[in-house]
Amino acid sequence: MSEKGLFIVIEGVDGSGKTTQAELLAAYLRSKGRRVHHTAEPTASGLGGMVRDGLGAEHPRTNDELAAMFLADRVAHNVSPKSGIRRYIESGTDVVCDRYYYSSIAYQGVGGSLEWVAAMNLNCPSIMKPDICIFIDLDPEKCMEHIQAGRSHFEIYEENAAVIEGRSMSAESLTVPSGAIVGLGLLFTILLPVALVVLGIVVCVIRRRK
Repeated sequence: MSEKGLFIVIEGVDGSGKTTQAELLAAYLRSKGRRVHHTAEPTASGLGGMVRDGLGAEHPRTNDELAAMFLADRVAHNVSPKSGIRRYIESGTDVVCDRYYYSSIAYQGVGGSLEWVAAMNLNCPSIMKPDICIFIDLDPEKCMEHIQAGRSHFEIYEENAAVIEGRSMSAESLTVPSGAIVGLGLLFTILLPVALVVLGIVVCVIRRRK
Protein backbone atom coordinates (compact mmCIF):
# COMPACT_ATOMS: atom_id res chain seq x y z
CA MET A 1 0.00 0.00 0.00
CA SER A 2 1.50 3.37 -1.03
CA GLU A 3 2.03 6.20 1.44
CA LYS A 4 -0.74 8.77 1.40
CA GLY A 5 -0.05 12.26 0.12
CA LEU A 6 0.03 15.39 2.24
CA PHE A 7 -2.93 17.76 2.33
CA ILE A 8 -1.68 21.35 2.60
CA VAL A 9 -3.96 24.40 2.63
CA ILE A 10 -2.81 27.97 1.93
CA GLU A 11 -5.05 30.64 3.46
CA GLY A 12 -5.05 34.43 3.69
CA VAL A 13 -7.27 37.42 3.08
CA ASP A 14 -7.88 38.66 -0.46
CA GLY A 15 -4.79 40.31 -1.91
CA SER A 16 -2.36 38.64 0.50
CA GLY A 17 -0.52 36.72 -2.22
CA LYS A 18 -1.68 33.25 -1.17
CA THR A 19 -2.30 32.08 -4.75
CA THR A 20 1.27 32.93 -5.75
CA GLN A 21 2.61 31.19 -2.65
CA ALA A 22 0.48 28.09 -3.34
CA GLU A 23 1.94 27.90 -6.85
CA LEU A 24 5.48 28.30 -5.48
CA LEU A 25 4.91 25.58 -2.90
CA ALA A 26 3.51 23.14 -5.48
CA ALA A 27 6.43 23.81 -7.83
CA TYR A 28 8.96 23.36 -5.03
CA LEU A 29 7.51 20.04 -3.90
CA ARG A 30 7.52 18.80 -7.50
CA SER A 31 11.18 19.78 -7.79
CA LYS A 32 11.85 17.47 -4.83
CA GLY A 33 10.33 14.53 -6.67
CA ARG A 34 6.91 14.57 -5.01
CA ARG A 35 3.69 14.20 -6.96
CA VAL A 36 1.56 17.31 -6.43
CA HIS A 37 -1.98 18.39 -7.34
CA HIS A 38 -2.54 22.16 -7.08
CA THR A 39 -6.19 23.11 -6.63
CA ALA A 40 -8.35 25.95 -5.30
CA GLU A 41 -11.75 26.90 -3.94
CA PRO A 42 -14.18 27.82 -5.28
CA THR A 43 -13.51 25.11 -7.84
CA ALA A 44 -13.80 25.31 -11.62
CA SER A 45 -16.91 23.10 -11.53
CA GLY A 46 -20.49 24.14 -12.07
CA LEU A 47 -20.96 24.43 -8.31
CA GLY A 48 -17.86 26.59 -8.08
CA GLY A 49 -19.20 28.81 -10.84
CA MET A 50 -22.38 29.36 -8.85
CA VAL A 51 -20.28 30.37 -5.84
CA ARG A 52 -18.31 32.90 -7.91
CA ASP A 53 -21.55 34.34 -9.27
CA GLY A 54 -22.75 34.73 -5.68
CA LEU A 55 -19.55 36.60 -4.79
CA GLY A 56 -20.17 39.17 -7.53
CA ALA A 57 -22.22 42.33 -7.19
CA GLU A 58 -24.71 41.33 -9.90
CA HIS A 59 -26.05 38.24 -8.10
CA PRO A 60 -25.60 38.93 -4.37
CA ARG A 61 -26.28 36.15 -1.89
CA THR A 62 -26.74 36.12 1.87
CA ASN A 63 -23.95 34.80 4.06
CA ASP A 64 -25.97 31.65 4.81
CA GLU A 65 -26.57 31.02 1.10
CA LEU A 66 -22.88 31.45 0.34
CA ALA A 67 -21.89 29.18 3.22
CA ALA A 68 -24.18 26.43 1.93
CA MET A 69 -22.96 26.88 -1.66
CA PHE A 70 -19.32 26.73 -0.58
CA LEU A 71 -20.09 23.57 1.42
CA ALA A 72 -21.66 21.84 -1.60
CA ASP A 73 -18.69 22.80 -3.78
CA ARG A 74 -16.26 21.60 -1.07
CA VAL A 75 -17.95 18.22 -0.68
CA ALA A 76 -17.77 17.66 -4.44
CA HIS A 77 -14.15 18.85 -4.38
CA ASN A 78 -13.36 16.11 -1.87
CA VAL A 79 -15.30 13.17 -3.27
CA SER A 80 -15.09 13.55 -7.06
CA PRO A 81 -13.88 10.18 -8.42
CA LYS A 82 -11.83 11.91 -11.13
CA SER A 83 -10.37 15.02 -9.49
CA GLY A 84 -11.31 14.80 -5.81
CA ILE A 85 -8.91 15.67 -3.00
CA ARG A 86 -9.45 12.27 -1.36
CA ARG A 87 -8.55 10.43 -4.56
CA TYR A 88 -5.24 12.27 -4.87
CA ILE A 89 -4.32 11.89 -1.20
CA GLU A 90 -5.05 8.17 -1.13
CA SER A 91 -3.03 7.61 -4.32
CA GLY A 92 0.05 9.17 -2.71
CA THR A 93 -0.19 12.61 -4.35
CA ASP A 94 0.25 15.77 -2.27
CA VAL A 95 -2.58 18.30 -2.54
CA VAL A 96 -1.91 22.04 -2.23
CA CYS A 97 -5.24 23.85 -1.93
CA ASP A 98 -5.69 27.62 -2.26
CA ARG A 99 -8.47 28.30 0.31
CA TYR A 100 -10.54 25.75 2.22
CA TYR A 101 -13.10 25.76 5.03
CA TYR A 102 -11.08 28.26 7.05
CA SER A 103 -12.28 30.90 4.59
CA SER A 104 -15.91 29.89 5.10
CA ILE A 105 -15.49 30.18 8.86
CA ALA A 106 -13.81 33.59 8.61
CA TYR A 107 -15.95 35.10 5.84
CA GLN A 108 -19.45 33.62 6.03
CA GLY A 109 -19.18 32.80 9.74
CA VAL A 110 -18.46 36.40 10.70
CA GLY A 111 -21.55 37.71 8.94
CA GLY A 112 -23.83 34.82 9.92
CA SER A 113 -23.78 31.95 12.39
CA LEU A 114 -20.17 31.15 13.17
CA GLU A 115 -21.09 27.97 15.05
CA TRP A 116 -23.28 26.69 12.21
CA VAL A 117 -20.71 27.38 9.48
CA ALA A 118 -17.91 25.79 11.49
CA ALA A 119 -19.96 22.75 12.51
CA MET A 120 -21.23 21.86 9.04
CA ASN A 121 -17.70 21.98 7.64
CA LEU A 122 -15.81 20.31 10.49
CA ASN A 123 -18.42 17.62 11.09
CA CYS A 124 -19.08 16.65 7.47
CA PRO A 125 -17.70 13.12 6.94
CA SER A 126 -17.01 13.81 3.26
CA ILE A 127 -14.71 16.78 3.96
CA MET A 128 -11.10 15.86 4.69
CA LYS A 129 -9.11 17.73 7.32
CA PRO A 130 -5.76 19.10 6.11
CA ASP A 131 -2.42 18.15 7.63
CA ILE A 132 -1.25 21.76 7.57
CA CYS A 133 -2.85 25.17 7.06
CA ILE A 134 -0.39 27.94 6.18
CA PHE A 135 -1.85 31.38 6.83
CA ILE A 136 -0.41 34.32 4.87
CA ASP A 137 -0.75 37.35 7.18
CA LEU A 138 -0.57 40.76 5.50
CA ASP A 139 -1.76 44.23 6.46
CA PRO A 140 -5.30 44.90 5.05
CA GLU A 141 -4.19 48.21 3.51
CA LYS A 142 -1.46 46.40 1.56
CA CYS A 143 -3.95 43.74 0.48
CA MET A 144 -6.27 46.45 -0.84
CA GLU A 145 -3.41 48.00 -2.83
CA HIS A 146 -2.72 44.65 -4.49
CA ILE A 147 -6.40 44.11 -5.30
CA GLN A 148 -6.82 47.57 -6.83
CA ALA A 149 -3.66 47.14 -8.90
CA GLY A 150 -4.67 43.80 -10.36
CA ARG A 151 -8.46 43.78 -10.70
CA SER A 152 -10.95 45.48 -12.99
CA HIS A 153 -13.89 44.33 -10.85
CA PHE A 154 -14.23 43.38 -7.21
CA GLU A 155 -15.97 40.65 -5.25
CA ILE A 156 -18.17 41.50 -2.29
CA TYR A 157 -15.38 40.92 0.24
CA GLU A 158 -12.91 43.12 -1.68
CA GLU A 159 -14.72 46.46 -1.44
CA ASN A 160 -12.26 48.28 0.82
CA ALA A 161 -9.60 47.77 3.47
CA ALA A 162 -12.15 48.02 6.28
CA VAL A 163 -14.15 45.14 4.82
CA ILE A 164 -10.98 43.08 4.40
CA GLU A 165 -9.89 43.81 7.95
CA GLY A 166 -13.36 43.00 9.30
CA ARG A 167 -13.24 39.62 7.57
CA SER A 168 -9.56 39.03 8.23
CA MET A 169 -8.34 35.74 9.59
CA SER A 170 -5.55 35.02 12.00
CA ALA A 171 -3.75 31.87 12.98
CA GLU A 172 -5.17 32.28 16.47
CA SER A 173 -8.80 32.63 15.36
CA LEU A 174 -8.58 29.55 13.13
CA THR A 175 -7.39 27.10 15.77
CA VAL A 176 -9.88 24.39 14.92
CA PRO A 177 -9.05 20.67 15.26
CA SER A 178 -7.85 20.18 11.71
CA GLY A 179 -4.08 20.02 11.58
CA ALA A 180 -1.32 22.47 12.36
CA ILE A 181 -1.90 26.13 11.52
CA VAL A 182 1.18 28.21 10.80
CA GLY A 183 0.97 32.00 10.50
CA LEU A 184 3.43 33.70 8.15
CA GLY A 185 3.84 37.46 7.88
CA LEU A 186 5.23 37.99 4.38
CA LEU A 187 6.33 41.14 2.57
CA PHE A 188 4.54 40.89 -0.76
CA THR A 189 7.44 42.59 -2.58
CA ILE A 190 9.84 39.82 -1.52
CA LEU A 191 7.64 36.85 -2.49
CA LEU A 192 9.40 34.47 -0.12
CA PRO A 193 8.57 30.93 -1.31
CA VAL A 194 6.36 29.34 1.31
CA ALA A 195 7.89 26.04 0.30
CA LEU A 196 11.22 26.90 1.87
CA VAL A 197 9.54 27.86 5.13
CA VAL A 198 7.17 24.91 5.33
CA LEU A 199 9.59 22.15 4.37
CA GLY A 200 10.46 21.38 7.98
CA ILE A 201 6.76 21.17 8.84
CA VAL A 202 6.15 18.76 5.97
CA VAL A 203 8.93 16.55 7.28
CA CYS A 204 7.33 16.62 10.72
CA VAL A 205 3.97 15.57 9.27
CA ILE A 206 5.61 12.69 7.39
CA ARG A 207 7.30 11.52 10.57
CA ARG A 208 4.06 11.83 12.51
CA ARG A 209 2.32 9.52 10.04
CA LYS A 210 4.92 6.78 10.35
